[in-house]
Amino acid sequence: MPDTNPPSYLIVIERADDGGYGAWAPDLPGCGALGDTIEDAEREMREAIAFHLEGLREQGEPVPEPTAVAAVMLTTPAA
Repeated sequence: MPDTNPPSYLIVIERADDGGYGAWAPDLPGCGALGDTIEDAEREMREAIAFHLEGLREQGEPVPEPTAVAAVMLTTPAA
């Protein structure tokens, strides 16, 4: 029976030097994805997380519980 309340992992999306975007999950070291747009990076990251968790389960490794709960974009004055 599928899990009816799957964990929610925070992802961080950053603009890359080439104009694309990179994404990673603080609770899942080594799990990342790239995309041409923010939407692409998010979609690729969803797939990467599913693949990452499947790999952990297949190897008998524990699946990390999500600990990161929010991200906030802060604007600071120029130094």
